[in-house]
Amino acid sequence: MSTTVVNTGTEGKTWGGATKPLNASYGKMMMWFFIVSDALTFSGFLAAYGFSRFKFIDSWPIADEVFTHFPFLHGVNAPMYYVAFMTFILIMSSVTMVLAVDAGHHLNKAKVTIYMFLTIIGGLIFVGSQAWEWGTFIKGDYGAVQTKGGNILQFVDTEGHRVALRDFVVAEPHADRTQHERKSGLWFVSEGTLPTYTVEEVMHGLEAHDNVLVRTQIINEAGEKTILSRAESLKQIKNNGKVVVEGANLHVNEYGSPLFADFFFFITGFHGFHVFSGVIINIIIFFNVILGTYERRKNYEMVEKVGLYWHFVDLVWVFVFTFFYLV
Repeated sequence: MSTTVVNTGTEGKTWGGATKPLNASYGKMMMWFFIVSDALTFSGFLAAYGFSRFKFIDSWPIADEVFTHFPFLHGVNAPMYYVAFMTFILIMSSVTMVLAVDAGHHLNKAKVTIYMFLTIIGGLIFVGSQAWEWGTFIKGDYGAVQTKGGNILQFVDTEGHRVALRDFVVAEPHADRTQHERKSGLWFVSEGTLPTYTVEEVMHGLEAHDNVLVRTQIINEAGEKTILSRAESLKQIKNNGKVVVEGANLHVNEYGSPLFADFFFFITGFHGFHVFSGVIINIIIFFNVILGTYERRKNYEMVEKVGLYWHFVDLVWVFVFTFFYLV
């Protein structure tokens, strides 16, 4: 039996003939498909955050009180300054990516190399800044007490300024229990690091300092958290205090609702993963540019495709920044 081979004249062409959709190559079209699908994923996450944010609008943490730190400036209240710096760096990296793509259109290898390098540096600074922000958020700054109902009680002075537990609480030299680990007792049960202080120690410190009051996570009509009287402060800690909370994780959050921390870690972590992946891809493309791979092809389309991804990551951060830090 003989086999007949039919040549269509379209062998070797990506689209196999016909007109290119939107005059785009196959690779660029697939990148657009990925961007659209990923945009829908982020939209779902941000919609869920927005729903939870407005459902618990009376007790949601205030961003200006959470993100107040700046590297190497300890004790300086700089709300949103570092987040604004991170956003500026990421946007500028998008600018350098545009310049790299434009240089690629002119087959200018030297400029593509420079602008790709600057884009990589910007991405690394952003990822490093996000890691620092995570560490600061996890570690916490002031500490709080969680009630039996799961609410958070913070501490302020008579002028409404936050007061850290270390400023008025003294830890007892003896410990009443040790941290439970899987190797001791039930193998499937473990707990995080024990807090520095106990509720009893916080109560004693509160009684010894008349200028310290309790502030609840409930936001009043003025947009500020409710500060209790001296008598109510002592009563709340004594009757409802359950455990001391330091920092934030997936279970507790000294700044307010644990749901805020859950969304923060998940959404910013998911975006950070995208930025880190983009940095790795940019590094690969960067070395291909240095090796002259695209110069020999007379085509820098790979730079343009990774540029589409990088612009998408930057655009997503604008929405994440708006939802978490500004609204």
